[in-house]
Amino acid sequence: MTRQPGAVPAAAPRAAPAPGRRAHARAAAPGGGGFLAKAAAVTAGLTAAGALLGLVRDQIMAGYFGAGAGTDAFLVAWTVPEFASTLLIEDAMALILVPAFSRALARRSAGLSDDPVRALVRGTLPRIVLALGIAAVVLIVAAPLLVAALAPGLPDPALAVDCTRLTGTCVLSFALVGYCSAALRAHGRFLPPAAIYVAYNVGIIGTVLVLRGPWGVRSAAAGVAVGGVLMVLVQAPTLLRELRTPRYRPSAPAVTGEGRVLVLGLIAPVVAFSLCRQSQTLIERFLASPLPAGAISHLNYAQKVAQMPMILSLMLCTVSFPVVARALAAGDPEAARRRVERDLLLAAVVVLVGSSTVIAAAPRIVELLFERGEFTGADTTATAAVMRVYALGLLGQTMVGALVRCYFSAARPLWYPAAAMAAGLLTTAAAGVPGAHYWGAVGIAAANALGITLSAVLLLRGAHRQAVPIHVGRLGEGLLRLATASAWATGAGWLCQLAVGSAVLAVAVTGLVVVGVFLLFIACAAKAPEIPPLPRSAFRRTPHARRHRAAPSAAEAAPVEAAPVGGDVPLDHGHR
Repeated sequence: MTRQPGAVPAAAPRAAPAPGRRAHARAAAPGGGGFLAKAAAVTAGLTAAGALLGLVRDQIMAGYFGAGAGTDAFLVAWTVPEFASTLLIEDAMALILVPAFSRALARRSAGLSDDPVRALVRGTLPRIVLALGIAAVVLIVAAPLLVAALAPGLPDPALAVDCTRLTGTCVLSFALVGYCSAALRAHGRFLPPAAIYVAYNVGIIGTVLVLRGPWGVRSAAAGVAVGGVLMVLVQAPTLLRELRTPRYRPSAPAVTGEGRVLVLGLIAPVVAFSLCRQSQTLIERFLASPLPAGAISHLNYAQKVAQMPMILSLMLCTVSFPVVARALAAGDPEAARRRVERDLLLAAVVVLVGSSTVIAAAPRIVELLFERGEFTGADTTATAAVMRVYALGLLGQTMVGALVRCYFSAARPLWYPAAAMAAGLLTTAAAGVPGAHYWGAVGIAAANALGITLSAVLLLRGAHRQAVPIHVGRLGEGLLRLATASAWATGAGWLCQLAVGSAVLAVAVTGLVVVGVFLLFIACAAKAPEIPPLPRSAFRRTPHARRHRAAPSAAEAAPVEAAPVGGDVPLDHGHR
């Protein structure tokens, strides 16, 4: 069943919650009592901590193992956790289970003898463990075939097979992680799911430090297995407490089979989109495997550093995505449009300032972060060249990550995002073949930037026809002016860093100059896009999220199954 963009079902009346208790449907409304700001700050802080630990992990890898045949072999095995995290933690698993747990929590009000939430766990968890446990065993056994398919020209395939067998265990552990995350978010518990990547990177770093002597780069693959277990342990105690002691007895209406059909219809498009997006990495490593040893490693190091601004910029959209979905559920697409356009411009400011800094000072950044131990000056030069080209696609990467939330805010099956990503993927593959032949890793990075930019343009062009009616022309004009400011800032930063000898001082000066020139250009340019202050936008309360009100708002009265998908659910309950 589909609906026209902006159309929402009529909200059923809802009885007031019992004194001293919060109804679960109330937990689905974003930002009540200012909790949106608090939960967003904690979640963003833990996400940033996980990203910084990931950078420390890469620095340790570079220092101990450099950029050569060994790290290339490990990065081929790293493809397994990359895909597993996308499908089992971030997208598909959450899409299936968050609505399922939300329905089960809503049905507790029927006073059934058997708790629907516990019944759901009994009916789903054993099947998931069995199916993905078998998948993990098959992957471990078939590791030689997988390595041959992913990187046929790899210098040391035997090492890659060993690493793949170790990382293959994450198929089961990541499934448990995704299950726990979905269940906890549906219960209104956001702190443990936000901490999983901190635990993951701590596991990898600790294992490398302990086992690097006898195991070499295999210690990093073993760290993936250890990190997966730690991610489960971070969440399991809180989930067990929730299942043992139910806290919510909402007065929500019984959920019909319609929500189930809509959720099932959304699974395939989201999975297809996620696979297409993640397959960019597969193409890069496939094309880089015949290149000289270290090419895959240079691509990986460059990508991890270049994407840091994108991670920071997308935090804004992740925090506000529940607000957008709830505005749509409340029948206010205009409020959703304003929120999305504001967030897109803010995300563009953050990512363009970051990409300007990366392009202007790439060699100094790589020197500062990685050039020690086995990571040589030649590796710095190669990685910096790739990083500068990667940075050209960062705006496209950010727009894809932000715009796709518009398409999946409404509970309707949408294939357009997957089609846009498939077009970008084909462009990357077609441009990557000659690019790798003539320019090596730099040509592969350029193909990646071209493909993801095409996907972003397609998503932007089609956004006005979706549930959030974005003004494409006005937004595109604003993005173009921001990109022009970024170009001027890049040139100024590059000139200034040439005069500074110390890498630390050069990076700091470049960052300051880039920010100054960028803001000066925006302030002086005619028809400059209106950029609201960051704190006000990130922590802005919506009209339906007042601290004190006599009656529930339209957004709160929306059905529970209208909660957003893809792992992002509204933030309105205290952390545990």
